[in-house]
Amino acid sequence: MLIFLIIGVSFIGIGLAVHKFKWYFLIAGYNTMPKEKQANVDIDGLGRFFGTYAYANGGLFILAGILAGSGIDGMAVPLIVFLGLSTVYLVVRAQKYDKNIYDDKGDLRKGSWKKLALPIGTTVALLLIASAFMVYISRPTDITLYQEGLQIHGLYGSVYDWREINEVELRNELPVINKRTNGSAIGSHLKGYFSTEEYGTVKLFVDTKNAPFIFMETEDEIVFFNGKDSEETERIFLEILNKSRD
Repeated sequence: MLIFLIIGVSFIGIGLAVHKFKWYFLIAGYNTMPKEKQANVDIDGLGRFFGTYAYANGGLFILAGILAGSGIDGMAVPLIVFLGLSTVYLVVRAQKYDKNIYDDKGDLRKGSWKKLALPIGTTVALLLIASAFMVYISRPTDITLYQEGLQIHGLYGSVYDWREINEVELRNELPVINKRTNGSAIGSHLKGYFSTEEYGTVKLFVDTKNAPFIFMETEDEIVFFNGKDSEETERIFLEILNKSRD
């Protein structure tokens, strides 16, 4: 919740700085242009356009923060999608204000496509990286059992020695989750640290739509996790029981 609000307020602040206070040096690329090329940029129009982009994203992030504070989660995916699409549109549309690239009729000047290739290519690359990261953190949790203990792989994962595990149970429900404290929530996939009513802060590696869940209490923390389906979760649970009793 807090991170959404911070990002949202930051977007609004930057939008006001550029649009209202005319801090055009904040616009990437403009401040490094030679003065003769700066003179060919409709900087007031570009400032308004950038402000609209910042206000729209800032407003959505603040709304997401308010909804998350009210217990409504799952806003990360639509936020990232909107931010990505609006950023691509910003990068492409902003070039229209640069008369060094487009003439007065709005046509691309000869050879100017090379100047568009870098910003558009960079933006697309960043979107692909963000998409790949979303796919990575929404994958089912990988669990490996060793002779000495078990490992939960991926983001926020750890290795747990059998001697550190005090209790293991198979449960059909998760504790009541109050908020995410340091983790990711992509749809029903929760990974990282979350605050709960019953146990305080716990570690989750779960697909909330895919019961049951393995409850594991160690000397240092409480962890809930499950596999890609109920059969895999039950199999892992039985293996943990057998290994921890050895």
